Amino acid sequence: MPQVDFAEFVEQVQTGVALASFPTDTVPALAARPDQGNRIYATKGRAPDKPLILMGATLDDLLPFVSGTEAEIAIWRQMAAQYWPGALTLVLPASDRLPPQMNPLQTGTLGIRVPDHPLARHILAYTGPLATTSVNRSGQPALEEMRDIAAQFPELLLLSQGAIAALQAQLGSFPLTASGVPSTVIRWQQGEWDILRQGSVHIPA
Repeated sequence: MPQVDFAEFVEQVQTGVALASFPTDTVPALAARPDQGNRIYATKGRAPDKPLILMGATLDDLLPFVSGTEAEIAIWRQMAAQYWPGALTLVLPASDRLPPQMNPLQTGTLGIRVPDHPLARHILAYTGPLATTSVNRSGQPALEEMRDIAAQFPELLLLSQGAIAALQAQLGSFPLTASGVPSTVIRWQQGEWDILRQGSVHIPA
């Protein structure tokens, strides 16, 4: 896929023409419309027992895809307010709006996150929430440099250097190299948080 300007990038992702990659605060994302999550699995050779993460620009963009009581949602909002935007993934009960392509084994849960990266949030504000994972063949290390992604995954849509420069002028400086440290993952289960993975955000046990 060519490297394109911002408007074309958004259009091709929204219409489902292309899978895309963009920087985040952890590792670059391999992203697609939620109903095209199956294409991510095929591209990576990813096992179906590894669900994708739904990434959005804000919590309110993500809430329609999860299901909870008013009291639970208030608790989830509190956690999000404390750590988002940031490298914390919340695994919550999925709503019936979640496309099955996001979670082939239908576990009934969904990981959601708002990244602490201005460019990623800007993209997501235009595209809407996207199914995401790291950019790599399954079992291989996550790629951290956009040039390596372009070389190993030429089918992915990327922003051009000119588009990135224009967005840096608009949004302020942002890193193009991620931390390389995965997000912390916590799951809401039986009325409390269960830590599945400690990552770059430390959650007290």
